[in-house]
Amino acid sequence: MGIFDTIRAVLGTSAETDATREADPEDLFGMSTAYMTMEADLRYDHCGEAALCFSGMDSTRFDEAVETVEAILEAGEIDTGTGFHRYEDDHGYQWFVLEDDDPEDLVTSVHFAADQFIEEGFGSRLLAAVFGFENDDGPVYWIYSFRRGAYYPFAPRGTNDRNQRVEFKLQSVLDGELGLEDDESYWYPLWPDAPGSHPWE
Repeated sequence: MGIFDTIRAVLGTSAETDATREADPEDLFGMSTAYMTMEADLRYDHCGEAALCFSGMDSTRFDEAVETVEAILEAGEIDTGTGFHRYEDDHGYQWFVLEDDDPEDLVTSVHFAADQFIEEGFGSRLLAAVFGFENDDGPVYWIYSFRRGAYYPFAPRGTNDRNQRVEFKLQSVLDGELGLEDDESYWYPLWPDAPGSHPWE
């Protein structure tokens, strides 16, 4: 898992303190049109997966909330065919990873899951929603920070470098279509373990 402990500062406590506005799960629906722009204007296809990252806690009520989210995703799997699995990474962060050939179904499922966390009173445990895209040059991601209430681009190049030229191009094309993070110091990289793999792998 490629997430370093400093995610606590960037997507966690510090970001909550420095939040520009309340996170709104409705922001996630911006990706429903953004994926078309990514394809038409930038030649990126969605990768068939998206992920919701959250921090766990030692609480029976929280465990019940997670079980409720799983039940919602299981119902969605029956209705739309959106598969999912859950795991905890080496840093203690938990993920719901969603798989579907229809990007709109991915957006809807991530929204349902995030909205349910908030309804259950655990919106503060949400860290990020991650939407993956790819072309011949490799993968890129749009990351929604729940603590900042904004999207930012991430274009990994290998396992410890990023393609800022691509990131700024993504920013310029999607500015106005997505609510973007203006402070680039909050464009936190979610490194994959191996080139070509996803941050949630």
